[in-house]
Amino acid sequence: MHIKEIFKKKTVFSFEVFPPKKTSSIDVIYNTLDELHDLRPDFISVTFSAGGSSNNALACDIASRIKENGNVPMLHLPCINYTREEIDATIAEIKARGIENILALRGDLNPDIPPKKDFRYASDLITYIRKQGDFDIAGACYPESHPDSMSLEEDIQNLKIKVEAGADHLISQLFFDNSSFYEFLWKARAAGINVPIEAGIMPVVNKNQIERMVTTCGASLPKKFVKIMQRFEHSPEALRDAGIAYAVNQIVDLAASGVDGIHLYTMNNAYVARKISEAVSGIINIDRA
Repeated sequence: MHIKEIFKKKTVFSFEVFPPKKTSSIDVIYNTLDELHDLRPDFISVTFSAGGSSNNALACDIASRIKENGNVPMLHLPCINYTREEIDATIAEIKARGIENILALRGDLNPDIPPKKDFRYASDLITYIRKQGDFDIAGACYPESHPDSMSLEEDIQNLKIKVEAGADHLISQLFFDNSSFYEFLWKARAAGINVPIEAGIMPVVNKNQIERMVTTCGASLPKKFVKIMQRFEHSPEALRDAGIAYAVNQIVDLAASGVDGIHLYTMNNAYVARKISEAVSGIINIDRA
């Protein structure tokens, strides 16, 4: 099933998972997927290494398991560290497994791996995938601009190129201040970007983890959010519950404002995904008029 069709019916609610560490059993993520299946997300995306990791084959296995469970899978596909031949092989594998949805990404630059030259940007990959078959293609967007961009306006112009290349819908990087997302959304629409845009939400369950992610993606931390981390950082259970409440409040506000969808970065934590899903199910699962 193409994810773009779901946006026509309702506010999309989706999850993101990632392959387990090499030291962990595959059963860990499979058990998580079984729990997430019961929450009936509209789709589940699977991250894919930008650096040629052996976990990439595992990502395909996980996407297949999602499909076998009766959920819609989306596989991430970064390109900066892959040759055209490697991308061809991955697309062939995706086709063979019956996976129809791809999140096309540039991927993170790896200081230990010189970037390949076949695909410099996500827009190059999107153009290429569009010629390879009837895929639903998503792209990434950054409410507070990509770390490599000089400004949000410049980033939105690059995003428009990505959409014109064939992206069917977009998933945002995480953010903790909804006003940043609304400003980005207004500017994107004003620039002529009219495809559905999902808001990426990451619940806080670990202070160090969040700070590391924020450093990587450039998201800002509102004072209210910082206060929560400082107050509860030494109590894991309290921080988890506060993080869930903060994410729920974000989602309620976004849904009330008519957002196209919510993409929940689960960090493979089925408990957190369940608590949030239960809190917002009546708000999200409303058919579009």
